Amino acid sequence: MQTPREPSAVPRTNPAPPRFLKNHPTHECGVFAVFGHPDAAILTYYGLFALQHRGQESAGIVTAKQSDTPFASHKGMGLVAQVFGMGDLERLKGTRAIGHVRYSTTGSSNLKNAQPFVVDTSRGQIAIAHNGNLVNAAQLRVELEAEGSIFQTTVDSEIALHLLAKVPDAGSPLAALRRMEGAFSMVIMGENEIIGVRDPFGFRPLALGRLDGAYVISSETCAFDLIHAEFIREIEPGEVVIIDEHGIRSEWPFRRAKKAFCIFEYVYFARPDSNIDGTNVKEVRVQMGRELARQHPVEADIVVPVPDSGIYAALGYSEELGIPFDLAFVRNHYIGRTFIQPTQLIRDFNVRVKLNLIGEAVRGKRVVVIDDSIVRGTTARTRVVNLREAGAKEVHLRISCPPHKHACFYGIDFPDPEKLLANQMTREQICEYLGADSLGYLDVDAMVRATRREKNGFCMACFTGDYPLPYDAAFDKYVMENRRGKARLLPATQQPSLLPAAPPEAPPNV
Repeated sequence: MQTPREPSAVPRTNPAPPRFLKNHPTHECGVFAVFGHPDAAILTYYGLFALQHRGQESAGIVTAKQSDTPFASHKGMGLVAQVFGMGDLERLKGTRAIGHVRYSTTGSSNLKNAQPFVVDTSRGQIAIAHNGNLVNAAQLRVELEAEGSIFQTTVDSEIALHLLAKVPDAGSPLAALRRMEGAFSMVIMGENEIIGVRDPFGFRPLALGRLDGAYVISSETCAFDLIHAEFIREIEPGEVVIIDEHGIRSEWPFRRAKKAFCIFEYVYFARPDSNIDGTNVKEVRVQMGRELARQHPVEADIVVPVPDSGIYAALGYSEELGIPFDLAFVRNHYIGRTFIQPTQLIRDFNVRVKLNLIGEAVRGKRVVVIDDSIVRGTTARTRVVNLREAGAKEVHLRISCPPHKHACFYGIDFPDPEKLLANQMTREQICEYLGADSLGYLDVDAMVRATRREKNGFCMACFTGDYPLPYDAAFDKYVMENRRGKARLLPATQQPSLLPAAPPEAPPNV
């Protein structure tokens, strides 16, 4: 099995996000689509609003009225409510739409890389929005560039557009998608149809719904609830759903693969009001808390969750052991994408600006803190310090998943493995480093048991190192930028050129 390469020495031009955002597993992306509704743009706006938790860096919508009219597009950096106004939605009127909210897992966070992407081809217009990572992105891009493709972005999602655009008129566009390997739940809009595609491993969720005779596709079912759409079913791993004026049909162009749904969707990413494979996410998290209590009980006075993803596991832990539950941490929901960093006058600002502690709730008490994960550990450590300063008598940490030890190549932006705390210390050392009285992680079997699904249907590579699909060892989030950066570091005589080398100068006539 391949292991991730050492981080590239090539300088990266994109600024690092605020530090506290990188102390937690960062999000992926969300996709949404509508076919056959006069208010497709507005429905997509609300759908993206419901999926905002899956990506806060950029948002976009592409719409179409009919097959002979150009696609309309609007996208921008920021949250959905910041990117779209009523005037924008008026300009996006149409009966078909696809939308995207992004957290960058391949390529930098900038407007050029915001989705959906749109191109004009000999087959007409195509737009695409993608959740996941292609593990063979670098290889495919080299091959496509050798065939004459010119890329406008540094995102692996654009590769799917080029594959679709290069299909001969007599060929099947879906056959082109077989060249992609990795995680891809995507929506595609053509001149006459909306297409939903899910990779054969089923890494990321994708669901099908119906509203007033129209069809909708979403990364999560919570978006259907907001617009009062009826959930029909999940799009199956390896399935391609085509929706056009003739109705809906399915094709299965991919080779069969063992299912490998990302279990971290249940632990952290998905909204608790979403259902995945017939199981409510909130109920799974409560059960994870119960399992955690059975594995790591402790005598305590209060159970405190880290909002928001730790709330339901904390409820389960509290109910299982009969320890009172309290919301001692208060979350600030109004943090913008950037804010002015304070001076050293305000200690631990990056932690306190997001979660503040109600000291009166924990003073003199034995406290159990429930969180969904520990990545680097700096935030968890500061949280323990804050509890001690507030007068907590004891602090016990309980984590509703196993320790993270491995990188994800299928759509989650984890830090490099050597920066993961569980790779640097033993569990006892982690407990001492965090300053806690005790530390307990949920193990793999108990985590799976909480889902009530079969263990062999999950991807748990970030916990176990067992990758269901081989990956490119040269891959990292900035693989496209690094290609360009490495070229700039070459001597002038080796720099790539658009023109062929000049012929040698002819000898003078004698």
